[in-house]
Amino acid sequence: MADAFRRMEEMGDVEGKRVLVRVDFNIPLDPATGRIMDDSRIQGSLPTLVRLLEQKARVIAISHRGRPSKPNTQDSLEPVADYLRDHLPFPVHFVSDILSPQVAQASRDLKPGELLILENLRFHPGEKTNSREFAKFLSDLADIYVNDAFGTAHREDASIVGIPELLPAYAGMLMARELDALNRILTHPDRPYWAIIGGAKVSDKVKLLGRLLELVDGLVIGGGMANTFLSAQGYDMGRSLVEPAALDTAKELLVMAHTQSIPVILPTDVIVAKKFAKDASWRRIQVQDIETDDMALDIGPMTVHKITESLSSAKTILWNGPMGVFEFDAFAEGTLAVARELARLSAAVVVGGGDSVAAVNKAGVKDRLTHISTGGGATLRYLEGEDLPGVRALKHAVRK
Repeated sequence: MADAFRRMEEMGDVEGKRVLVRVDFNIPLDPATGRIMDDSRIQGSLPTLVRLLEQKARVIAISHRGRPSKPNTQDSLEPVADYLRDHLPFPVHFVSDILSPQVAQASRDLKPGELLILENLRFHPGEKTNSREFAKFLSDLADIYVNDAFGTAHREDASIVGIPELLPAYAGMLMARELDALNRILTHPDRPYWAIIGGAKVSDKVKLLGRLLELVDGLVIGGGMANTFLSAQGYDMGRSLVEPAALDTAKELLVMAHTQSIPVILPTDVIVAKKFAKDASWRRIQVQDIETDDMALDIGPMTVHKITESLSSAKTILWNGPMGVFEFDAFAEGTLAVARELARLSAAVVVGGGDSVAAVNKAGVKDRLTHISTGGGATLRYLEGEDLPGVRALKHAVRK
């Protein structure tokens, strides 16, 4: 699967060539200070950018940021250019436009070993509509295209699927690493292979759960979605988040797992509160002791222990989704505990994007896990078996 597209190693000599790199600079800024709050996505793109700059390519980086309806200073990529000037030993230029003669001239003026950052792609409507005209303008800026933005591979934007129809295209180092890691757990994982799936709703991850039951040797379900599974087993979940419309689906998935002799670990103890608030008073109880006005907002320590014990012999573990209301510190401990326990295991651990990434960062164990995916929706869809538009575009790109 991963080898159906070309990688950067196959590009040959790029000295003096203009290389258009689609990166993911969709980073958060502090609205009060304008400072970058999380630079992990920028850091993820640096190996590809540095490799090309060291090889004396003329590099043009393009990205979106936010969901702007029109150009504005809040969503500008200029702070990213400033950040890169401080972190790269190469000249970094920025042009505050997308489609103009100024942009074309800036790309022509670029010297080998220099980096040019274009303004937010979504400032132009042609990005989201996959305008052929917009893709043609961008492709005319360069000789080669590199996609290193796995987190946007599920989009059908001009910079993702339009440009590969016009330029020789390659997967960047981050893109290739993401696909290699995910393909490994989808096609030939070391076994036993377990998955830990959390998040709020069963309906958001029905396809993923069904797919995983064809692949894994064991499954852990946490987060708000565990409430629906527990309700399907007959537990009274009080005022906890439960999806009535998904109860039959939960029952079907449990039957499927049982038929295939796949153990499913659900919470046995939970942290509950009477209100959904970060300062709510809480207590730990057994699932069967939930009261009519209780809300289950996190898994308890007995459940964490049961998860750890079940995964002790695992060789491969996929984790996607928090175990509780992770945004509230009082109900984040279950998720953080799982992150810390995974770091102690000898298994290959792949963290599938989203809040799980925030959890491993907060728990301080990021460097002790095998792979941390930069994709949220892209990771989820790829694990579900979807052929991502960005990956498909690389596979079918023009070859010159």
